[in-house]
Amino acid sequence: MSEREIKPVIKPDPLYQMLRQEDIDQFNVSRDSLDTSELTGGDYRGRDLRKMNARGLDFSNAYFRNCDLSGVDFRETNLEGASLMHAKVSGVYFPSELSAEEIRLSLDHGTRLRYHRD
Repeated sequence: MSEREIKPVIKPDPLYQMLRQEDIDQFNVSRDSLDTSELTGGDYRGRDLRKMNARGLDFSNAYFRNCDLSGVDFRETNLEGASLMHAKVSGVYFPSELSAEEIRLSLDHGTRLRYHRD
């Protein structure tokens, strides 16, 4: 992994900025018409991202420390390498490739999520 992929980055991308500003309604309206490639490796720490439509997005290597992700459906989202330390995950759907143990390690210790594929 390069240094760029390891550290969270604050980006000027419009969709990324909508999430940083917690403008979830506008993000959900705009996400299908704008480029979503800049969401990877982003710094979302401490943000309230409830009600975000994450279907089909790539949040690999992102930092979600202390985020409120309650109720978000990540089943069709790439979270590989993301960190969830102390995030609120009540009602969250995670991809089936992520074990409960892997999610717990990330929540408790900030480890990066590793997918387990058959």
